[in-house]
Amino acid sequence: MSSWSNIAVMGAVAAVAIVVLLGLGNVLRGGDGNLSQKLMRWRVGLQFCALLLILTILAFRH
Repeated sequence: MSSWSNIAVMGAVAAVAIVVLLGLGNVLRGGDGNLSQKLMRWRVGLQFCALLLILTILAFRH
């Protein structure tokens, strides 16, 4: 993989990790349930985008 694809994958994985940690923090402090649901939706969407990015990079890898 080239450096741009490494950076893109690391960015996508970092975005998912940040949302997971925000959700975990919200649950641990007994935060708003609506925020937990919103963070869960964001996590699922970001994971989907990260998976598409990884599969696209693998498909076009030389």
